[in-house]
Amino acid sequence: MNKSEILRLLLEHVSADLQTMSAAQRAVVDGATHEENKPENDKDTRALEQSYLARGQAQRVVELQSALNQLKALELSDFSGNRPAALGALVAVEGMHDTAYYFLAPAGGGLRLRLPEAEVRVVTPQSPVGRALIGKRPGDDVDLRTPQGVSECTIATII
Repeated sequence: MNKSEILRLLLEHVSADLQTMSAAQRAVVDGATHEENKPENDKDTRALEQSYLARGQAQRVVELQSALNQLKALELSDFSGNRPAALGALVAVEGMHDTAYYFLAPAGGGLRLRLPEAEVRVVTPQSPVGRALIGKRPGDDVDLRTPQGVSECTIATII
């Protein structure tokens, strides 16, 4: 599998999310300051509610921009040999029934990227799966905690 392609897909996804959220945030700000949202009486909280929403969306825009910057700065190292898993690693994990692929990234956790070879799950070091994989080497056993429960797995390869 090509890690550069994985990173490119991840950057595309986060960029698209940033554009969508930026547009939504601008629309909410416009709505919050629109003349029709001026309070009609002291019980009318439409403009206040819109401003809270705008502030939350602005924070999400900042988070997405930070994520995009972190991903752009990510160096894709070679993990051949017996190097432990770290940011930028693509880890193949063998379970009882199948092999799962995890890409360790500083941001974008939870995304599933579809490649011709397989589906790759993006995990961050802060996630339970990411914490379990960081520092492991090929051949190591790991217990992966997922919403489906705990799975006993073995690190097959790290690219």
